[in-house]
Amino acid sequence: MTGTLVFSLLLAAAPLSGAPMPGQPSAITERNANPETLAFFAERNAQADVDRALADAQKSGTTVLVILGANWCHDSVGLAGWLDTPRFMDMMRDRFSIVYVDVGTPQIGKGRNLDIARRFGIKKVKNTPLVMAISADGILLNSKKDAIGWRNAASRNEEDIYRYFATFKPAS
Repeated sequence: MTGTLVFSLLLAAAPLSGAPMPGQPSAITERNANPETLAFFAERNAQADVDRALADAQKSGTTVLVILGANWCHDSVGLAGWLDTPRFMDMMRDRFSIVYVDVGTPQIGKGRNLDIARRFGIKKVKNTPLVMAISADGILLNSKKDAIGWRNAASRNEEDIYRYFATFKPAS
């Protein structure tokens, strides 16, 4: 049985009150424990989105997070899900501006918007998500290794992800 089917069956069988069936986790609890957000859209003008965020960062003094990923990627939607929670939004509001960039499937040669990674010094996008912290002046602030190291975002726990962004310091 696939996870989606199991989740659907649990949801369909759960009492209308939202309480879990005996011996089963509630569908609501499962959703809150592992949030997911579909944030990557091919029809967006990614270059314009990045340029707009950089211009806004010049005025606000924030750092731009350019997150290259795709909605088919569980690590991409997992990271976007955490960043979309009130806890993360409150912490990040005055520090970061987030731009989600859909990269298609570069692993099989069907990538898009890959020029954005190259613009900030990353030659190849092999895995998703790729998280680049960019200064208002367009400088990559995290290391290339760190930027590409988010390919396991769905496996990271909430506290580790939160701590990373709450204590982020530019790479030397």
